Amino acid sequence: MTAAELTGKSPEELREQLVSLKKEAFNLRFQKATNQLENTARIRAVRRDVARVQTILNQKAAEAAAN
Repeated sequence: MTAAELTGKSPEELREQLVSLKKEAFNLRFQKATNQLENTARIRAVRRDVARVQTILNQKAAEAAAN
Protein backbone atom coordinates (compact mmCIF):
# COMPACT_ATOMS: atom_id res chain seq x y z
CA MET A 1 0.00 0.00 0.00
CA THR A 2 1.39 3.38 -0.98
CA ALA A 3 0.56 6.85 0.23
CA ALA A 4 -0.60 7.74 -3.28
CA GLU A 5 -3.23 4.98 -3.13
CA LEU A 6 -4.46 6.26 0.22
CA THR A 7 -4.80 9.91 -0.76
CA GLY A 8 -7.47 8.98 -3.29
CA LYS A 9 -9.69 7.43 -0.63
CA SER A 10 -12.31 9.19 1.44
CA PRO A 11 -11.79 9.66 5.18
CA GLU A 12 -14.49 7.06 5.89
CA GLU A 13 -12.74 4.47 3.72
CA LEU A 14 -9.48 5.27 5.48
CA ARG A 15 -11.08 4.77 8.89
CA GLU A 16 -12.45 1.39 7.80
CA GLN A 17 -9.02 0.38 6.54
CA LEU A 18 -7.44 1.54 9.80
CA VAL A 19 -9.82 -0.66 11.79
CA SER A 20 -9.05 -3.71 9.65
CA LEU A 21 -5.29 -3.10 9.90
CA LYS A 22 -5.49 -2.81 13.68
CA LYS A 23 -7.44 -6.08 13.84
CA GLU A 24 -4.80 -7.73 11.69
CA ALA A 25 -2.03 -6.39 13.94
CA PHE A 26 -3.86 -7.76 16.97
CA ASN A 27 -4.15 -11.21 15.37
CA LEU A 28 -0.49 -11.17 14.35
CA ARG A 29 0.56 -10.38 17.93
CA PHE A 30 -1.44 -13.38 19.15
CA GLN A 31 0.11 -15.62 16.51
CA LYS A 32 3.55 -14.44 17.55
CA ALA A 33 2.83 -15.13 21.22
CA THR A 34 1.69 -18.67 20.45
CA ASN A 35 4.56 -19.34 18.01
CA GLN A 36 2.20 -19.75 15.07
CA LEU A 37 3.44 -16.74 13.11
CA GLU A 38 5.07 -17.72 9.82
CA ASN A 39 5.80 -14.33 8.22
CA THR A 40 7.35 -12.14 10.90
CA ALA A 41 7.90 -9.28 8.45
CA ARG A 42 4.13 -8.86 8.18
CA ILE A 43 4.01 -7.32 11.68
CA ARG A 44 6.31 -4.51 10.58
CA ALA A 45 4.44 -3.98 7.32
CA VAL A 46 1.07 -3.72 9.09
CA ARG A 47 2.47 -1.34 11.67
CA ARG A 48 3.79 0.92 8.94
CA ASP A 49 0.52 0.73 7.00
CA VAL A 50 -1.33 1.85 10.14
CA ALA A 51 1.03 4.82 10.43
CA ARG A 52 0.51 5.67 6.75
CA VAL A 53 -3.27 5.64 7.08
CA GLN A 54 -3.15 7.77 10.22
CA THR A 55 -0.84 10.28 8.51
CA ILE A 56 -3.16 10.64 5.51
CA LEU A 57 -6.17 11.02 7.82
CA ASN A 58 -4.37 13.78 9.73
CA GLN A 59 -3.44 15.53 6.51
CA LYS A 60 -7.03 15.41 5.28
CA ALA A 61 -8.26 16.76 8.62
CA ALA A 62 -5.74 19.63 8.46
CA GLU A 63 -6.85 20.47 4.91
CA ALA A 64 -10.50 20.48 5.98
CA ALA A 65 -9.74 22.74 8.93
CA ALA A 66 -7.77 25.15 6.75
CA ASN A 67 -10.64 25.56 4.28
